[in-house]
This record gives sequence, C-alpha cells and structure tokens, in this order.
Amino acid sequence: MRALPVRVDAVLVQALIAAALSFAHLHDLALAAGQDGWKAWAYPVSVDLLMVAAWRRLRSGEARAAGWCWFLVALAASLGANVATAGLLDLDDVPAWLRILVAGWPAVAFLGGTLLAHGAPKPTKTPTTASEPPSTAEAPEPTAAPVEPPSVAAELPAAERESAPGSPSPVPPALVAMARRVADEHRARTGTPIDTSTLRARLGVPMPLAEAIAAQLT
Repeated sequence: MRALPVRVDAVLVQALIAAALSFAHLHDLALAAGQDGWKAWAYPVSVDLLMVAAWRRLRSGEARAAGWCWFLVALAASLGANVATAGLLDLDDVPAWLRILVAGWPAVAFLGGTLLAHGAPKPTKTPTTASEPPSTAEAPEPTAAPVEPPSVAAELPAAERESAPGSPSPVPPALVAMARRVADEHRARTGTPIDTSTLRARLGVPMPLAEAIAAQLT
C-alpha cells in the first residue's frame, strides 16, 4: 500500500507558529499577573476561542458590528500580550492596572462568547398579506351588460335557413311565424316595433330575406 504524499502548506505552518507564540505570550503574561497553575494556561485558550467565535460571526454575515467588536477585543488582548512580553514590561513587577485587566478577562470573554453564540438570529421575511378589498360603499357597482338572446334562425332547419336566394321569393311560413314571435317579444320588451336590421340579426338571415319577412309582418 502506497503512502499518500503529505503536502506542506506554508500558510498553515505560519499560522501554527503564530498561534503557538501568541499562546505562550498570553500564558507568560497571565502567570506574571498572578494567575498561576492551570489558570495561566486557560487564559490563552479563552482569548483564542473568543477570536474564533467573532470570526465565525463575521463569516456568517449576521450582526457584523458585534463580530468586529469582539474580534478587536480578542485581537487587542493577544497583541497586547505579545508586546508586553517583548521586554517592554518587567514581568517581575507587573503594574496593578494590568493585574486588574488580567483578572477581569474571564468575565469579559464570557460576556462576548455568550453574545456571539446566542445573538438574535436574522429575522425571516414574513409573507405580506393581501390588502383588504374596498368596501361595498366604495366599490363601483358593476354594470350589467345587455344579454342578446340566441339567434332564432339556429332553431330552423338548414333547408329553410338557406332557401332564400338573392331575388325575392316566398318566405317559408315557419320562418314568418318565428319572425312574428321575435317581433312581438321585441315590442313587449322595448315598446317599439322591431326594425329590419334587428330582425335580420335576431333571425340570422340575409338582408333581402329579412326585408321580405318584415314586409309580411306589417
């Protein structure tokens, strides 16, 4: 079985070195500030976890202001330890204000981690409800369109509907009876006698035949 080749990532190696050095500087600073034993080792872990939590919040895109705030707090703690242990600070005689900062760090880290982990989630968009229809007093009343009755010629046999040539010819009695019934219905509905155009439209016949029918109705 062939061993898989191991690829060395320069960026990963650099990150591991930086993390190890920062971890050691935080440990030394906490130890110099009076936090001995396991407490000195817990300080760098707390700072790194807060920085990771803030970075994850920034990557998620939610509450970026809070993410940047706590990321800068953790970065200042890490960078401050690196500078303080570079020989600019006497670790054998740590000032009182630095001891106070180191002693108060656990509460600050706990507050930041809690706010980042249990921050308010991004609100989801709720579907907008349709606007209420206007009241009956404001809505315009629909106008009823006039309904035309079906053509009477459709009730006739095809032979009688097509029997009218271009020249005047005798009108079938059945067609005259239907035309009279249509005329009576029109007079009862409108109070006026039916005209030739309306009669032709109601019967569905050519105009010459409609004129011949109208002549027999008078």
